[in-house]
Amino acid sequence: MDKSLQETYAPNSICYGCGPANPHGLHIRSFVGEGGELVAEWQPQPHHQAFEGALNGGVIGTLLDCHCNWTAAYHLMTVQGLERPPATVTAEYTIRMLRPTPVDAPVHLRARPIETQGSKVVVEGELIAQGEVCATCRGTFVAVKPGHPAYHRWE
Repeated sequence: MDKSLQETYAPNSICYGCGPANPHGLHIRSFVGEGGELVAEWQPQPHHQAFEGALNGGVIGTLLDCHCNWTAAYHLMTVQGLERPPATVTAEYTIRMLRPTPVDAPVHLRARPIETQGSKVVVEGELIAQGEVCATCRGTFVAVKPGHPAYHRWE
């Protein structure tokens, strides 16, 4: 299997959602899809449930937050011609829960940049399970500068 963006550019990241180096994290693995969209597949476990058969909303938020953040970072890397994605952080995001997300099958994440202004990218994403969109996200993600605590987060 190919390396994800996280494994390629941030193998030492300890982020709970997407850090390959966090032994207790969710280990989201984002890949480049068509048209600048990022895609991921993730398998819920029984301990991720909010109630019988349904994925916890906080986990849903984490999945979309991290995946959309990587979408912004990859987009900035591409449009700015960088060798590595800049370290980005979440400025704000909104999650809309549309229906319970089942935990008995993989969830699919899709995200795409919709607006860029300098080091700021607005991203929209979706969490899909069993062919249905269960949650959506719209967030603003910003590349940080030297001196910010997250500046070296992916090194």
